[in-house]
Amino acid sequence: MNANVVDIRPPPHIVDRDAWLRARMQLLAREKALTRLQDEVSQARRGLPWVRVDTPYLFDTLDGPRSLAELFGECSQLMVQHFMFAPGWEQGCKSCSFMADHNDGALAHLAQRDLAFVAIARAPLPTLEAFRQRMGWKFRFVSSNRNSFNHDFGVAFTQDEMSSGGVDYNYTRQPFPHQEAPGISVFARDAHGQVFHTYSRFGRGVEVMMHTYALLELTPRGRDEDLLAYPMAWVRHHDRYETA
Repeated sequence: MNANVVDIRPPPHIVDRDAWLRARMQLLAREKALTRLQDEVSQARRGLPWVRVDTPYLFDTLDGPRSLAELFGECSQLMVQHFMFAPGWEQGCKSCSFMADHNDGALAHLAQRDLAFVAIARAPLPTLEAFRQRMGWKFRFVSSNRNSFNHDFGVAFTQDEMSSGGVDYNYTRQPFPHQEAPGISVFARDAHGQVFHTYSRFGRGVEVMMHTYALLELTPRGRDEDLLAYPMAWVRHHDRYETA
């Protein structure tokens, strides 16, 4: 265990195996109900209508300028991680980096299900590439520095918008402390090359990419963030934990 973590909670209730099994079966009933609800919501998500993307976005990539349609490669579906990395920043957001740390192992499996993946940020491509190399990531990291993609999809805000008292984020008008925000968007491409926006999620919805949290939730300590200054205060860039 991390020497900086101190468990100050009281010990758990201790029972015999039979009592534990009864409690576990009660919880299992709730877990199964949650799984069925998740399946229902997923089916409803797949039934959402689509919106055609007509803006001719061009992204800076290692292979040169590419359109949104070209980011699909040979797949008909594309998932985008909206990565918080603004022009002028020395490194990407540590929480977005925590999300991104989970991507590489999934890439081959996603491709087998006709899904391409790319991270998109507003910082210039050389800055993104240097950071990607530092972090050891293999997924594609492309720049929207010369287009309005991040703003159009609700993850970048102008100073005027922020000064107005609220921005439109996560389908709600709300105050927001940063010009950058995290999110995930999904797109589809038809046989004619037309691109459609099918889904986006923001806020705590991006935790779907953080399976470290899903694993922590199975343990007695859980996320163990209640006494921190803010959730994820413990997270560092993965090459910075020893120096934290």
